[in-house]
Amino acid sequence: MNYDDGFQQTLLTLIIEKASIVDFYTRLREKARNKNEKDLIFQILENEKRQLKQFTEMYISLTGRKPVYQINYINFNSYSEGLNIAFQEVLKNYDLYRNYYFSSSNPQIRDLFFLAFTDEIKNGSILNHLQTINEKQSPKSVDLKDYGPNPLVININDATLQNDNFRTALWTGKYLQLTLMSIDVGGEIGLEMHPDVDQFLRIEAGKGIVKMGDSKENLDFVKEVEDDFIILVPAGKWHNVINTGDEPLKVYSLYGPPNHPHGTIHRTMEEAEEDQH
Repeated sequence: MNYDDGFQQTLLTLIIEKASIVDFYTRLREKARNKNEKDLIFQILENEKRQLKQFTEMYISLTGRKPVYQINYINFNSYSEGLNIAFQEVLKNYDLYRNYYFSSSNPQIRDLFFLAFTDEIKNGSILNHLQTINEKQSPKSVDLKDYGPNPLVININDATLQNDNFRTALWTGKYLQLTLMSIDVGGEIGLEMHPDVDQFLRIEAGKGIVKMGDSKENLDFVKEVEDDFIILVPAGKWHNVINTGDEPLKVYSLYGPPNHPHGTIHRTMEEAEEDQH
């Protein structure tokens, strides 16, 4: 392998992939369950940042300019899914860097990729440990149905992320109702108003925009929302929540009093609209 234009382009591709994985691990670390797991992911993150720095320095030394690029957003909907994606990335990069190492006779290139693939061995060991911990701690999937009006204790984050229906009633009582929602990319809950119902919503994944107002034509309250944000909708307010992100918007909602029949399941927004007619 020589210092030719082909290698420079290969190096730029690796820089983009590495910068993307740095962004990915930064977000994955935020999802970790405790300080110990955050610290372990931080070790991987530091390894990835070092690789990115080394790739970038090599690129600059070859071209005389800094690389210009945009990262690729690596999506994941849960901590478990993120760990699985990370492990697959490690396996792919280990093979890739190892092949580059053995196919080159240039000492600088060999040193670069030797450090890279040995880092991937370290990352893989950490991720294997994290996956083992996660498998032991991960709850079993929930049977998503209406449990009301019986007593219920549930991990609401897991249930909300598991739900793929537009709307699933999880608990309906006499004075309160809990529903789960999954809003597709570019989708929305739909402009609506509940004359006699107060509503609480919490975002568990994704990001969007909430709009509220006294009429359909005057939605003068507009706020951006994302993971961990709550929305409080007073009775009589027109409102809508729009998914502006690149992943499903996962939401759970509390109505007081209930707003949908017991056992309601709407697989799509269209199904929900038909049910209202």
